[in-house]
Amino acid sequence: MTAQEYLTDRLNDQIAWYDKKSAYNQKRFKSIRILNITLSVSIPFLTTLMKDGSSNEYLKILIGFIGASIAVLEAVLNLYKYHENWIQYRSTAESLKHHKYLFETQTGIYANEKTAFAVLVDNVENLISKEITTWTGNNQASKTQQHAS
Repeated sequence: MTAQEYLTDRLNDQIAWYDKKSAYNQKRFKSIRILNITLSVSIPFLTTLMKDGSSNEYLKILIGFIGASIAVLEAVLNLYKYHENWIQYRSTAESLKHHKYLFETQTGIYANEKTAFAVLVDNVENLISKEITTWTGNNQASKTQQHAS
């Protein structure tokens, strides 16, 4: 495999994948977090609608439902680890880009033309392997938490 083939078929593909997954996880995390904040601030507002000692059953049920929804959303964030995945995928994508740019400009650890490609492949594959190991560890931790509940 040539350096250009590796850059095109492997490195650019991996950068695109990590960029896409980072954006997806960021969007999910922020959407759920904003919904959770909105629901949380609605409870005090709805509580003020209950007049002195009023027993509006529908309002009580709504407030209870909102409280339960907040708990479910927090559990979803914890289960799917959108925030952790967003940060990890973004970090990996940026590290891959960093190595790509150093290699393409033949600077830093890629200044030696004879070993540059081998060093690039080694560094990129190590980054990908490390990220996969981290993801697997996080996934196993989630499964353990699910079974413990």
